[in-house]
Amino acid sequence: MSNAYVIDAVRTPRGKGKKRGTLASVHPQELSAATLTAIQQRTGIKPESVEEVVMGCVTQVDDQAACIARYAVMAAQWPNAVPGYTVNRFCGSGLQAINNVTNQVQSNAVDLALGGGIESMSRVKMGADLGERDFNIGNPNIAKHYNLVPQGISADLIATKFNISREEADRFAESSQLKADKAIKEGAFKKSIIPVKLEDGTIVDSDENPRIESDYAFLSGLGAVFKTIGEKELDAIALKTYPEIQKINHIHTLGNSSGIVDGAASVLIANDEGLKKYGLKPRAKIVATAATGEEPTIMLTGPVSASRKALQLAGLKVEDIDLWEINEAFASVVLYTKNSLNIPMEKINVNGGSIALGHPLGATGAILLGTALDELERRNQRYALITLCIGGGMGIATIIERIP
Repeated sequence: MSNAYVIDAVRTPRGKGKKRGTLASVHPQELSAATLTAIQQRTGIKPESVEEVVMGCVTQVDDQAACIARYAVMAAQWPNAVPGYTVNRFCGSGLQAINNVTNQVQSNAVDLALGGGIESMSRVKMGADLGERDFNIGNPNIAKHYNLVPQGISADLIATKFNISREEADRFAESSQLKADKAIKEGAFKKSIIPVKLEDGTIVDSDENPRIESDYAFLSGLGAVFKTIGEKELDAIALKTYPEIQKINHIHTLGNSSGIVDGAASVLIANDEGLKKYGLKPRAKIVATAATGEEPTIMLTGPVSASRKALQLAGLKVEDIDLWEINEAFASVVLYTKNSLNIPMEKINVNGGSIALGHPLGATGAILLGTALDELERRNQRYALITLCIGGGMGIATIIERIP
């Protein structure tokens, strides 16, 4: 097998996923196309040399329907010969797209390919693809065998089962805001962020979601989002799977959960032949990729098993990883992963995470890989591990190694 190298990684700013968000006026096809154009301009590649484009996208309806990866290629005005396909592994979709591309270049099926993701949550609401169906997907057979609940209940279940307190979650959320604010002021994201030009000529070049005013005093006063519906109906469903737990402690709020935002990202991947053929200089090597399944009621514990699998495949240990990007879908997910793997907090999400910056579902995995790579270079460090929890009970992880 060939090696898989990261040539470059770009992302758009994250705009709030509301009608008045900074990127709400941009069609998601155009938003993802902007990242393709940026990759082309920054690396000097000819678009016809890209043999595959894979994009992660979760809510594939309305403006994100009809294979948005292919339409991104068209919107970027790349040659007709460049193919594209879209993947959906829920919140892990953007990283899964990169992992798919990695597998293709490693097997020498292609020499140069692009993986990334897109989610315009202002234009296509989360859950719009479910229609009138609930989280059991309307299938009585699934409902018969699995006690499925919304992710917020699962996150609270993790907190309850693994003794994660509301204070710990809020303290972590505060730290995410502080680290993101510091990273923005120090320009830590400038290498990857590409400016997006709106129709009225406005240039959007910074993340809109962070709220430095969200300190612990503010966060601790927010109400638990899933407490009322949980105690009324949903907790009883989850506790069928976990009867040893008497009552779920609802700790998650809008302040210690990920923000709803718009965003897109692209990562260019090449193998050894691709480097030679196109004269490309790699920034990192992809060392290992992994995906795992988990019990679907608690759902969000996958970063632990996926990280362990990736580490095993890479022949590495937890202590070998210099930087960890653990998606902040909910505070309990990161704290559970930290405690389970015994990761030092100072290595985790050093520039903040989705609690502060937002979580554009299909794009986040690709964004986090670029963030990790930039920070490895800033710190002159070697290994980073990127991992996300995933709906339905899955996890995904990728390990990269910086090339000096």
